[in-house]
Amino acid sequence: MIWKPSKRTLLASLGALPAAVAFGSAARAEIEVNVNRGDVQPLPIAIPAFTGQQGADIAGVISANLQRSGLFRPLDPASFLEHDLNIAVQPAFASWKQINAQALVNGQSSVVGGQLQVGFRLWDVFAEQQLLGQQFTASPENWRRIAHKISDAVYERLTGEKGYFDTRVVFVAESGGRGGKTKRLAIMDQDGANPSYLTDGTTTVMTPRFSSNSQEITYMTLRPEGSSVYLLNLETTRRESLGDFQGEVFAPRFSPDGAKVAFSVARGGNSDIFVMDLRNRQTARLTSDPAIDTSPSFSPDGAQIVFNSDRSGTPELYIMAADGTNPHRISFGQGKYTTPVWSPTGEFIAFTKQTGSEFHIGVMKPDGTDERLLTSSYLDEGPTWAPNGRVIMFTREGAAGGAKLWTVDVTGRVLQPVPYPGAGSDPAWSPLLN
Repeated sequence: MIWKPSKRTLLASLGALPAAVAFGSAARAEIEVNVNRGDVQPLPIAIPAFTGQQGADIAGVISANLQRSGLFRPLDPASFLEHDLNIAVQPAFASWKQINAQALVNGQSSVVGGQLQVGFRLWDVFAEQQLLGQQFTASPENWRRIAHKISDAVYERLTGEKGYFDTRVVFVAESGGRGGKTKRLAIMDQDGANPSYLTDGTTTVMTPRFSSNSQEITYMTLRPEGSSVYLLNLETTRRESLGDFQGEVFAPRFSPDGAKVAFSVARGGNSDIFVMDLRNRQTARLTSDPAIDTSPSFSPDGAQIVFNSDRSGTPELYIMAADGTNPHRISFGQGKYTTPVWSPTGEFIAFTKQTGSEFHIGVMKPDGTDERLLTSSYLDEGPTWAPNGRVIMFTREGAAGGAKLWTVDVTGRVLQPVPYPGAGSDPAWSPLLN
């Protein structure tokens, strides 16, 4: 089935949720999670089923989100001593202390005037005080989005950093064997739920990328006669080509403001980086080296571009100004560096690295220091950042084939597959939805 937006789908997809309304006073947190420590112990947190419609499902999604972050350890509901919590009544803290819950999230949901209203409270169990209280309203079919927004609110309150759960991922869904593989553009929630197709599989798609407003995607198509780069508006489903180029065009990526797209064009065994201003369709060439220059990625402020080049003899990472001036190499370790992508915070650049027969996902600072390899396998490639810059999604493939989507946090401690059942590659993480 090809994804086609409807009024109901767009409400969930494009973030048409009213702003959260705080209720109750939030006390200063006595508990907090340090996201920068590689040896952090996950915080024990109790998330009993919310009362009311979809209450158990909402609590289940919140629990799964927080657990997958690696920073929280949701407790087994079978251990709970207090049940059927009333959101208007303070919990029996002694019962939660007894099972060593450091934090507690309880809530209730109801349908009022055809709208689903979900309120929740976050408690510091041992301080016996409320840390956060909010209410969200949406149409009933958007209950998962409410659960993601609550997850983000809890994550931010306890870590001090923005969450990343109310987001989507665009990727290449793969089906069929190696001799006749079909690659379709697909989109899903960050937790693998609600997958749908954006193309029909008649052409091979590659390297999809989100714009900063989450409503537009750029991607590459490959046909026997050549390649093309397209823009796809998720709200209107309008698709347009960036135009005809002399040579193969690939590796497109938006600038942070969404006004430009950088990409590579290969001609006669050489490839260079170009940038197009989407407002007037004017194109500028940024590199003119006889080597292969590709995989451009803008810094968060749009002032610089990191890219991959073999001008030194092997694939390395380089940074240049956004106008193509002052290119300089930043990678100097052993191995081959490819597919760089700047983190949304500007703190790191993620990359693929090959050393011998192994592939890795790694990060380094923009000046080339503090290089760290986070993964190692037969084939790991194509990193993309969560919008808070704490988690990276990538493609992992074994010797027998079968590409899957995985995530790893910036410490390298939390490595796990994305709960999407099919084969997938080339993921791109959206910004937080509105």
